[in-house]
Amino acid sequence: MLIFDQLRRGDPRVRVLALGVLVAMAVLVVGLWHTQIVSYKRYQSSLTTQTFRSVRVPGVRGKIFDRAERVLAENRPSYNLNLYLDELRPQFAAEYRRQRAALIEQLRRDAGPTNPPASFLDRVLARFKPSQGLVRFTPQQRQQLAANVRYTVASNAVQRVGELLGQPITLDPRAFHRHHNQWPYRPLTILENLTPAQVARFLERGPGAPGVDLDVLPVRYYPHGEIAAHVLGYLVRDDQARGDEEASFSYSLPSYNGAIGLEYAFDDDLVGAAGTKSIVVNSLSYRETESVWQTPEPGRNLVLTLDLDLQRAAYHALRTVAADVRGAVVVMDVHNGDVVALVSAPAFNPNEFVTGIPEARWEQLNHPLYRVMLNRATQGAYHPGSVFKIITALACFDSGFDPNALFRVAPDPARPGRGAFFLGRRKIEDTVPPGDYDFIRAFKRSSNSYFIHYGLRAGRERVLNIGKRFFLGERIGLGTRQEVRGYFPTPDEVLGVWSDGNLANVCIGQEITTTPLQMAVVTAAIANGGKVLRPRLVLRVEPAEPTVNEPARREFPATVRGDIGFPDSTLALIREAMVADTELPEGTGFRAFQQVNANGRIVPRLPGFRVGGKTGTAEIKEGGRVVDKVTWFVAFGPYETPRYAVVVMVESGGSGGGTCAPVAREVFQAIAARMPGLKPAEANLARAN
Repeated sequence: MLIFDQLRRGDPRVRVLALGVLVAMAVLVVGLWHTQIVSYKRYQSSLTTQTFRSVRVPGVRGKIFDRAERVLAENRPSYNLNLYLDELRPQFAAEYRRQRAALIEQLRRDAGPTNPPASFLDRVLARFKPSQGLVRFTPQQRQQLAANVRYTVASNAVQRVGELLGQPITLDPRAFHRHHNQWPYRPLTILENLTPAQVARFLERGPGAPGVDLDVLPVRYYPHGEIAAHVLGYLVRDDQARGDEEASFSYSLPSYNGAIGLEYAFDDDLVGAAGTKSIVVNSLSYRETESVWQTPEPGRNLVLTLDLDLQRAAYHALRTVAADVRGAVVVMDVHNGDVVALVSAPAFNPNEFVTGIPEARWEQLNHPLYRVMLNRATQGAYHPGSVFKIITALACFDSGFDPNALFRVAPDPARPGRGAFFLGRRKIEDTVPPGDYDFIRAFKRSSNSYFIHYGLRAGRERVLNIGKRFFLGERIGLGTRQEVRGYFPTPDEVLGVWSDGNLANVCIGQEITTTPLQMAVVTAAIANGGKVLRPRLVLRVEPAEPTVNEPARREFPATVRGDIGFPDSTLALIREAMVADTELPEGTGFRAFQQVNANGRIVPRLPGFRVGGKTGTAEIKEGGRVVDKVTWFVAFGPYETPRYAVVVMVESGGSGGGTCAPVAREVFQAIAARMPGLKPAEANLARAN
C-alpha cells in the first residue's frame, strides 16, 4: 500500500504522522479499557442511584384587569413540597418483603407446631408434598398488603420531612390511596405555600428525604378577595389525565381550570401552554441537573369593563343593609352596555379555592338560606314587583291611553285609608290611599290599581310582547355558568292558560321572574332612548407578551340587540315619572334622595346629581300566606344626560324605598365623585303632586 511504501522509503513526516496515529489509538484503547473494565462499577452505581424526571410544567395563567388595568386576578409563587411516589418504589419493594415475611411468620405461629413424619419413608415422601406450613395469600390480601406498605413508606417519608422543618405533617390515608390510584403521574403535594424560613430549612436539611422535592408553582391570587368574586369566579385543580400527552411525562405538576365566572368563560385564553423540563436527582435527593426542553407559554390577559372603584363602592353600599345581606347590585353604562359594577352578596373569597376547599366549608357556602355561591345578579330569578310597572306603562302608552286622564282608586273596606282593585270576586290590595290618580302620581306612588286597570285594557299580548322587546325570558349569553333566563312567556305559550287574574299579577310584577342584570338592561333602554344593549363584561383579550405570530389584542365591541320602538316623547314621560319618584314628597324613593332641613325646605342628598328611579316590592307566598319579600330599586342618572343605570335587589328587605334606594344613592354618590365636570342641576322637578 501507498502508506507502507512511504514508511519503507523513510519519509520522516509520514513516520511522525503514523506514530501520532498509533499513540492516539493506544490512548483511546486504554481509555475504553479503563472506563469499561476498571470503572464500570462506579458508573453503574451512579446510574442506579440517579432518578430521571421528565416533568410537565403548566403555563402561567393570564391576569385579569379592570377597565383601568388594575389587577383583579394575578399569580404569586408558591413553594410546595411534593412527594414523587415513583421514586419510592425501591422502599416499597423492600418494605413489602419485610412485612410479608413478618406476616407469614405470625400466621405460622398462630397455626401452632406441626408433627414431623414418623417413618423414614414418610419423611422422604414429605419432600414431594406441599409443606403444611406454606402460607398462601389471596389476590385481595396481596393488594391490601401492598397498599398498606405504600402508605407506611410514604407516611414515614412525610413524617421525616415534618421533623426536619419542625412542623408536624400527617398524610391522610384516604387522600394518599386516592392519589396513588387515580393520579400516579402527579406528584403528591404534602405541604403548600412554605414560608421563606421553611424553604431555607428544607434546602439545608431536606435533601436526605427520598422522593421529596421543592417545587415553585404560580398560584392564582385575587388581591381584592370578595369584592368581585362572582364576576371572576374561581379555579379548581385539574387532575384529569390528558391521554397521549401524559404518556410523554414521568410527572405532571398540577394545573387549574376555571370553574365558574370569567375564569371559566375565558379559560382557553387564560390557561396558556404547558412546557417540559427534565431533572436528574441523585440518591441523596440533590438535583444534579435541570434543563428546560420547552418553555411554558403564559396565558392571555383579560381587560374587563368593571371599574374597581365603583365595584368596591357597590360592594360596601350593599353591605350597609346588613352584614349578612342577600342581594345584588348592577351598574351599567346606558350607552354601550358596559357593566362597570356587578356585586352579589353574600360573597365568597376565591382565594379559598386555590388550594382546595374542605367539604365542611363547601357545605357552608351552599347553605340553602344564604347560597353564597349563587350569583344573584345573573342567576337569581326574582319577581320584579313594581319595577315591572315601567314595562306595563309602555304597554299602556302603546294602547293609546291618556296619561293625564284620572283614574279613581277604590277604597278597601278592610283597610281604612288604603285602596284596592276588585277583579271579579278577587281583591288586590293597594298601598296608596283611595282617590284620583294620573300617570305621574300613580307611578311615583306605585299604585297597583292604576296599572292593573290600564294593563288589562292593553291586553296580555301587548304586555308580553313589549317585555319580549327587552329580551326578557332569554339568556344574555355571558358564558359564565352563572346565568338563568327567568320566566317570561310569549303570548302563545299562555294562550288559553292565563286568565285576567294572571295578567293582573304580571302588571304589578308578580307571576313572572327576571334577574337584576335583565332589569339593568330595561332601565338602560329607558334612559338611552330605547336601545336594548347586550351587557358587556370584557373589553378585550390581549397576550401577556405580544409576538409576531399573535395579534396584539381581541376586542369585544358594544352590541345593540334591538330597539323597543317607542318615540322619545313617551320615554321622556317615563323618565319624568321616575325622577318624580325620587324628588317629590309622595314618591316612594323620595326619602332616599331628598331630606327636609330645619327650615322645612327640601334639600337633595346628592346636590347637582338628579336620579330617576322606581321602587318595587314583590311578595313571596306559600299557602296563601306571605313568607318573604324581594325588594328592588332601579334607577338612572344623571337625569339630564343619563350615563349609568343602577339596579339594587335585596332579599327579605323591608321595602324598595327603605332598603334598596339608599344603597343606590351610595352608588350614585360614588359615580358623582367620578364626574367632576357635572354641572349642578338648576332645579328639582317642580311638578305638583
